[in-house]
Amino acid sequence: MQNRSTICSLSTASSGALAIVRMSGENALTVFAHLSNAKLKSHEAKLCQLVYQNELIDEAVVTFFEKGKSFTGEDTVEITCHGSPYITQKLLEILNTCGAVPAQPGEFTMRAFLNGRMDLSQAEAVADLIASESKAAHDIAINQMRGGFSNEIKQLREELVNFASLIELELDFAEEDVEFADRKQLMELFEKINTGIEKLIASFEYGNAIKNGVPVAIVGAPNVGKSTLLNVLLNEEKAIVSNIPGTTRDVIEDTLTIEGILFRIIDTAGIRQNPDSEIEKIGIERTYEKIKQASLVLYLAVMDADWESNAETVHNAYEEAQKIQDKFPEKKVWLIGTKSDLIPKTTDALLWPHKIPLLGISAKTRQGIDALKHLMVEYVRKKEINYNTVVVTNVRHLAVLKKAHASLEAAKKGLLNQLSGDLVAMDIRATIHYLGEITGTISTEDLLGNIFSKFCIGK
Repeated sequence: MQNRSTICSLSTASSGALAIVRMSGENALTVFAHLSNAKLKSHEAKLCQLVYQNELIDEAVVTFFEKGKSFTGEDTVEITCHGSPYITQKLLEILNTCGAVPAQPGEFTMRAFLNGRMDLSQAEAVADLIASESKAAHDIAINQMRGGFSNEIKQLREELVNFASLIELELDFAEEDVEFADRKQLMELFEKINTGIEKLIASFEYGNAIKNGVPVAIVGAPNVGKSTLLNVLLNEEKAIVSNIPGTTRDVIEDTLTIEGILFRIIDTAGIRQNPDSEIEKIGIERTYEKIKQASLVLYLAVMDADWESNAETVHNAYEEAQKIQDKFPEKKVWLIGTKSDLIPKTTDALLWPHKIPLLGISAKTRQGIDALKHLMVEYVRKKEINYNTVVVTNVRHLAVLKKAHASLEAAKKGLLNQLSGDLVAMDIRATIHYLGEITGTISTEDLLGNIFSKFCIGK
């Protein structure tokens, strides 16, 4: 990453009607002067003819943002030109010739961080916002980009710094045996901060699911309608449907957005005790792997006109669903009865004494499909985390929070065991260090390079 050079890049996707070529750095205006003699004022868009060596390249709208008032914190020139690949490439070649260098992935956002326009967690939220595929993911990213997460971390860190400074002061007066930091208040602070960190750590499961899509596994015995349900939910023929049991031998996956929430719907191979082939056996093994990864499991069983004769089959399906629920209590397992449109009206008062809920659906008539979608949305919303609440979605943040939690637990233990102030102070300093890693108060070149290299070029 270049520290002082002026950088340039195409900031929009290629082949659109319009494109934005972006420059940032102390020589941005000087480089642009090779294309136009227009006098640019900050935050004012101007129509300019772009001419180089007597060749008219394009007519474009040019916007200038002066240092301290731009995204990067540096002089920035944005050229909104026609989206022709020839025009954009020609402009970039001219800018490079006149002194600007190609920007590296994420370099504009990295400069915004280095120039104090945002902290590190806010910068990472920019990438999440660009990648958001649903309203829920968008809302969380916006909240983090506006400082919701970093403000919480800064508050926790500042409270620790205040007490740490008092303990450090005690070390200077070790011979006098005085205490500047009230131990009872310090323990209360430890409890308060650890509760906050634990809450953030616990939010990751929800936040990660929202960011990447809530995984929903469709499972059950062969030929109970798993692929049919997948096709109905996606409203397309995604999976092959056949009366032959065991048609699905591998995992089929696609995404579905319902009321702003992204779901990853996973159709799996049918589960049975004695698979016919090695391929089917591998498919069943993959089914169990997807069950482990899923947040919501839909266990299917046929519930049709032969309800009386199928009662044992449905009960067995319930037993299998209950085993999954018992093994993974953090997951939600529902029993879905398929072909429910064929159930005689006299049996519509089916008494279901079990804990796992039973929902009847019909792919043919779409009976119960809207109710199933509603339940899926409610399942996510009942997590009781609204989009204005701080939610952790970043794996790096989760890892650092766990380290901060461990070091603070060590400080609590030291305090309870009446260890000397210098030993307790070491664990407090470690906690402060880890919290600083999240916002970038403490960072390394390797860390920054790793984070921003994952950004797209031009952002």
